[in-house]
Parts: sequence; C-alpha cells; structure tokens
Amino acid sequence: MQKEILRLAIPNIISNLSIPLLSSVDAILMGHLSEPYFIGAVAVGGIIFNFIYWSFGFLRMGTTGLVAQAYGKKDNKEILSVLYRALLTAIIIGIIIILVQSLISRISFMLINASDDVEKYAKTYFHIRIYAAPAVLSLYAFQGWFLGMQNARYPLYILVFLNIVNIIFNVLFVKYFGMNADGVALGTVLAQYLGLGLAIILYLKMKTSGSTFIHFAELINLSAIKNFFRVNFDIFIRTIALIFAFSFFTAKSAEFGDTVLGANTILLQLWTIFAYGADGFAFAAESLIGKYKGAKDYLKLKIAVNSVFVWGLIFGIIVTLVYVVFLESLINLYTSNQEMVKLALYFSAWTIYTPVINSICYVWDGIYIGATATKAMRNAMLFATLLIYIPSYYLTYDIWGNNGLWFSLTFFMFMRGATQTILAKRYIFRFK
Repeated sequence: MQKEILRLAIPNIISNLSIPLLSSVDAILMGHLSEPYFIGAVAVGGIIFNFIYWSFGFLRMGTTGLVAQAYGKKDNKEILSVLYRALLTAIIIGIIIILVQSLISRISFMLINASDDVEKYAKTYFHIRIYAAPAVLSLYAFQGWFLGMQNARYPLYILVFLNIVNIIFNVLFVKYFGMNADGVALGTVLAQYLGLGLAIILYLKMKTSGSTFIHFAELINLSAIKNFFRVNFDIFIRTIALIFAFSFFTAKSAEFGDTVLGANTILLQLWTIFAYGADGFAFAAESLIGKYKGAKDYLKLKIAVNSVFVWGLIFGIIVTLVYVVFLESLINLYTSNQEMVKLALYFSAWTIYTPVINSICYVWDGIYIGATATKAMRNAMLFATLLIYIPSYYLTYDIWGNNGLWFSLTFFMFMRGATQTILAKRYIFRFK
C-alpha cells in the first residue's frame, strides 16, 4: 500500500509543485519591477482566474473519481465516456467564458477594491489571459482522466512541460521584450495550448493500449450524465466556496494598501506551494479510494485512508521545518522591496506553522472525491466558509487588523478538516 501511494503521490507532488513555481516566477518578475502595483496586478488578476478556473475544477476532480470507480469495475466504455463528457463540457464552458469576458471583467473589478494602478494593469492581464480558457478546462479533463486510470506520470509530463514553457515565455516577454503583466498573461495563453497538444498526444498513445470505441448513444446515457453532473455540481459549489475564501483574503489584503497586499501575496504563495505539494497525496487518495470503492475492496480502502493521512502529516512537518530555516531567504527571493519584506516577515508565523493543520483538509478532499461522497464535502466547506471564516474575520479585524485576516483563514482551514473528520464515519466508512 505504501509503495502504491508513493507511486501515485510522488509524480503528483512534482507536477503540482510546478504550478506554484510558475506563479512564484510571475511574482518574482513583477516584484522586481519598479513599482509594487505590478505584483498586485498579477495577484488581483489571479483572483479572477481562480474564480473562473477553480470553479470548474470539477472537470478534473469529478472525472478522477468517476473514472477510478469505472476502472475498479473494469468498465472500459464508461472510462472513455466520462472523459468525452468532461471534454465536451470543458470546450463549451471555455467558449462561453471568452464570449462573456466583458461582463466578468466589470463585475470582478467592481467587487475588488484595488488601487487605480493595480486595476489598470490587472485588466490588461485579464483580457489577454482569458483566451486560454478552453485549453485550461480541457487540460483539467485530461488530467482527471489520467489520474483515474492510475496514471500519475502523464499529468506530470504535461504540467512540467506546460510550466517550463510558460516560465520561458514569461521571462522572455518581461525581461527581453520589456512587457509587464501583459507579458505574463500572453506567456500563459501560449503555454496552455501547447500543453493541451501534449495531453492529446499522450491520450492517443494510452488509448491504443486496451481502450474501446464508444457510440454517441452511450455518451449521452441519461443515468450516467445525471451522475456526472450530480458529482460535479457538488464539487462546483465546494470549489466556489474555497475560491471565495482565498479571493476574500486577497480582496481584504488590498484594502490594507499595496504593500500589505504584496506581503500577503508572497506569504500566500508559500501556502500555495505547500497546498499543491499536499495535493499530491490527495490525488493519490482520489485514485486509490475510487478504485477500491469501484472494486468493493473496503479493507484496502480503509488502509489507504490511514496511510495517506500519515504521509500527508509527514509532508506538512517537513514543509514547516523548511520554512523555519529558509523563510526569510524565500521572501527576499520574491521581492527587493524592503518594506514588503519586513511586513512579510512580521506576519510569517501564519505561513510557517500552518502546513500540518492544512494537510488534514487537503487529504480529506481527495478521499471524499475518490469515494464520490461529494455532498458531504460540499456541506463541510459551506459550513467552514459561512459560519466560521466570515464571522471570525469580522469579529477580529478591528482588533487584530491583518493578523485577524490570517487567523480567520487558518481557523477556516482547521474547521474544514475537523468537519470532514466528523462526517467520515457516515460518508466514507459506511459501506453499502
């Protein structure tokens, strides 16, 4: 079991860490420009795309759980049907997003209270990067399908390739062509479509080894479609709440001024690095829990749950130790603005000591998705967001200021994990 978890988790950790590496390079490129509003512009633009893309994260998560269960049942037709449904959904949504970009932009910048300079460059960033939407969402579907097929290597190849290409484009456009936020956005668009091309090539290579052709009637099977959208709607609501939590954090950071926004953005980048690493174990849980549930092997399912938690907690402890030793150096890597560095160091405890707390809810997410117990995961997220996070912020921000904002985010993560732990007896360990 331990070897199986690591076989799936290690490639996922490596591929996942390439994602915050990209955003870190973007932050470094912007943080070393002449004005602090450049890094703020990319951060604010990132909020909007987090809302857009993470909202449709079900195209990866739901696909993984459904494909893994079909894989456990050895249902080859359903394995392909889930992918095609996800890809069709991704392309339609991506085109709609491009068509309604003006409306999204108006609403987004009305809700985010940033400075005029930040808003100006964030809008430029937004209206370029939006054209990557069909590629981004299609890549979600492919990644979820590969993971459901117990193949963690292909998502690794795709994400590492995509992010290396993206970094090369971004450095080229910013450092050599004199661009700023617009260069970062353009580099992202080009890289996403190249990454999609690689995903199609790898899929065709894998499909020739045992997959079967499906008819259109099987693709539009009403019972399967209903299950597909039931699972994905729960994940959609859960993801919207999670995006709201982090977007609320960045929006409130912006109200404290550009320097605090920059400092919080840097520290949140380090949260994100850990989150993507911990998601390697969550992705492994999705694949294994889905497979064992589909095969009705409940003993191995229990063993997998316990084992993946041990690895997640170990990873959290290691990251905390790394931050204790290297945090100041990491912050200085992100920016040469010394006022921003001092502020980030002042609030750094919220980043150093939270990885163990955060690892619990990340791992539970993977377990719930693999078991397709998405209703319970959705309810836990809504409870933590609406009844814990928002009230705790408004009760503490007048007294603690930015510390109150960080406390609220940390308490939110803790309560997500606690609620999922309580619900697990009913939704994960009660077998039918």
